[in-house]
Amino acid sequence: MTTEPRRRPPRRKVDGVLLLDKPAGLSSNAALQQVKRLYSAEKAGHTGTLDPFASGLLPICLGEATKFSRFLLDADKVYRAEIRLGMRTTTADPEGEVIETRPVTVTPEQVRAVLPRFLGEILQVPPMHSALKRDGKPLYEYARQGIELERPPRRVQVHALVVEALAGDVLTLKVHCGKGLYVRTLAEDIGAALGCGACLQALRRLQVGPFSLDQAVGLAELEARDPAGRAALLKPEAILVADLPRLDLDLDAAWQVCHGQPIWRPGLAVGECHAIHAPDGRFLGVAEVDPDGKLAPRRLVAG
Repeated sequence: MTTEPRRRPPRRKVDGVLLLDKPAGLSSNAALQQVKRLYSAEKAGHTGTLDPFASGLLPICLGEATKFSRFLLDADKVYRAEIRLGMRTTTADPEGEVIETRPVTVTPEQVRAVLPRFLGEILQVPPMHSALKRDGKPLYEYARQGIELERPPRRVQVHALVVEALAGDVLTLKVHCGKGLYVRTLAEDIGAALGCGACLQALRRLQVGPFSLDQAVGLAELEARDPAGRAALLKPEAILVADLPRLDLDLDAAWQVCHGQPIWRPGLAVGECHAIHAPDGRFLGVAEVDPDGKLAPRRLVAG
C-alpha cells in the first residue's frame, strides 16, 4: 500500500509582524522557516539574527512588512547575558572549544570597577566567528579553516550595563546597546579586564527597539493555535516605523505618492523619512525628503 506525500497548503499573501520568542538551539533562519510554514506565507524575513545558542525576541516580518524591516536593523537592543568567568573558548561563546581556564576570585566591586570602560562609544574588534564578509565570504568560513584575518575595530554604542548577579564564576549582565555590538566579544573583553578571561555562556534578547519579550510568542504556542489565532498575533506593518514622524496626506497627495510622484510640503528637511498615511488613516509606506525638498516615496505598501 502506498501513501501519497502530505501536501503543504498553498502559499498565500500574509502581511504583518510576528514577535517571536526564539528558543535556544535553533538558528534564526530555521525559526523563520517554521513561522513561514505555519502561516503558509509567500514571503518572510527577520530584522537581525540571533545566534543558535541565544534565545529571545526575534521580530519576523511577513509579506509587505519585509519592505520596512531595515528600520529595526538599526534599533537599540537589550540583552541578558550570562558570562562564564575564568573560561575562554575559540568562539567566545558556548559553541566553541575551551582553550583556557583560570581560577576566579572576582568580587562584585571589581566587576563594577571595570564596567565603566565599556560604556558609551567604544571600539570593538568583530569576532572571526561572525557573518561579516571578506571578499564575499563570511568570516566564520575562514575561521573554520583555521585562518585568522585582521579585522579593523568598529565603533559601537553601549548605553547601559547593569549587574544582575554574580554567582560563583557566572556574571549576569543586562546590556543595553546600539546596532553592531557583539555581546560575546564584550564578554571576552570584560573577562580580560578582570584578569581571569571569560566567554558568553548564555544570551537572551529582551528588547528590540520599541518591542519587548513580554509581547512575544513561542513556537510551541504558535503551532498550537488555529489559523485565526495565529492571524490575531500579527501586528501591522506600521509598527516598524513607529519612530518616524507621521504625515497624514489628503486624497490628492496620497494618490500622487502612491503613483510614485514626489510632493511638496513646507518645513521638511532634506533626508528626513516620514511614515505616510492616507486620509482614512491607512498606512501607505515611507517617504524621504529629496534634495529638491520634495517628499518622495521610498517604500510603499502594495495597494
